[in-house]
Amino acid sequence: MQYPTVLQLSHVDIVRNGRTILDDIQFTVRAGEHWALIGANGAGKSTMLSMCGAEAHPTRGTVHVLGQQLGRVEIRALRESIGHVNPRHRLQSPLSIREVVLTGATGTTELMRQWEPGADLVERADALIDLLGLRPVAHATWPTMSQGERGRTLIARALIADPKLLLLDEPSTGLDVAAREQLLETIDQLHDSHPELATVLVTHHLEELPETTTHAALLKHGKILASGAAPEVLTTSLVSDAFDHPINIERVDGRWLARARRRPAASVAELPHPLAAHATPSESVS
Repeated sequence: MQYPTVLQLSHVDIVRNGRTILDDIQFTVRAGEHWALIGANGAGKSTMLSMCGAEAHPTRGTVHVLGQQLGRVEIRALRESIGHVNPRHRLQSPLSIREVVLTGATGTTELMRQWEPGADLVERADALIDLLGLRPVAHATWPTMSQGERGRTLIARALIADPKLLLLDEPSTGLDVAAREQLLETIDQLHDSHPELATVLVTHHLEELPETTTHAALLKHGKILASGAAPEVLTTSLVSDAFDHPINIERVDGRWLARARRRPAASVAELPHPLAAHATPSESVS
């Protein structure tokens, strides 16, 4: 059975100040798929995600998000149907977890003035707080939350509007190992509880991929080097090519591990003598 298409980028180019950022991108995400976008710094991951979130338009090509073509749709309404998790969320006010979650209903960072959520919306916010394991810290405010608590709160915020597409922009940024593992477990549980939800997660690190990742795309210099089923794309050969460095890839208990391959070390006899550069032609170095 083939699920409906949620996101489609067709022959997309992005050119800024004469520089090509993305080149002939073709990318399709269907309901229930969980994609990882992986590549080195500057590969084009964030730019690609910005189009997936209807935050940028292509220079050439077409982008369809939730069946709507960018450039032919009211952008604000479309963005309200997309869940977006950004750990660099710029909130300054001491909002409670529930209040932060409720801002997802209006697509704003702060609570809108004179806006009162209905009882059903508050009930949904509380259900998401429970789903993401935030009930024990529900009294916390944004400035006092840990990075892990903020990450789970932002996922709940992104889900409040019941989106069909969830974008996760380096969600493990700033987390220690324990908080990262808790967050990835939360994402796995989310995938299980919302089987038709499509997700796209951007990261530099394969260790930050949830077990439930189904597909992956490797970006290199603004182009998609490889895309498809995650086990077929996240290989030693392809990942090494994407990062221009020899990297061994393993999958253990459903999780990916990446480790640079050691290059042969030069023997002591091959190393230049530290004084050789200062010796004159008539001098010898013992």
